[in-house]
Amino acid sequence: MPRQQPTPEFPPQGLEKPGIEEAMDPHPHFEAPDYRAANKLEGKVALITGGDSGIGRSVATLFAREGACIALTYLEEEQQDAEAIRNYIQQTVGSNGGCDQVLLICGDVTDASFCKSAVEQTVSEYGHLDILVNNAAYQQHQDGIDDISEEQWDHTFKTNIYGYFHMVQAALKHMKEGANIINTGSITGLEGSG
Repeated sequence: MPRQQPTPEFPPQGLEKPGIEEAMDPHPHFEAPDYRAANKLEGKVALITGGDSGIGRSVATLFAREGACIALTYLEEEQQDAEAIRNYIQQTVGSNGGCDQVLLICGDVTDASFCKSAVEQTVSEYGHLDILVNNAAYQQHQDGIDDISEEQWDHTFKTNIYGYFHMVQAALKHMKEGANIINTGSITGLEGSG
């Protein structure tokens, strides 16, 4: 029987950026209880930026269930979400045949030195890096282009473009043939908003 899904109308969330997923009502689903893992990533190491919430949280959970050891980056303000996903993976995934090792790396991908440090910490902890998931992103809705400030534009590019570039630049020298880089994006990049 399919999992019961929440039905709209949802109460207004009103969360400041970055939002804390644990504070949302209803809580977003990330567990994918009907998914059957097949150890496709056994022995692999995945570094996921923005792995504490949203798509990153789901990717971390499913990759761990497939056997990958996880390193995830998060912003300091999202410590609660990062600890929640680490605890969830350690308590549920490892006992079901996945990898329960989760390395939390606090920092901001807009900082090139942090990107390098995140990769180095991952390789130091696990010995290698097989998968980089560039997922951390920033978007602030505005009604029109004239409402976008120079600071907002700069922050968006430093996160969504420069962050991805600096993570790849730092990771490539540690990745062997057959390794994977996954860059996530938003429909807003294709269709715009407003």
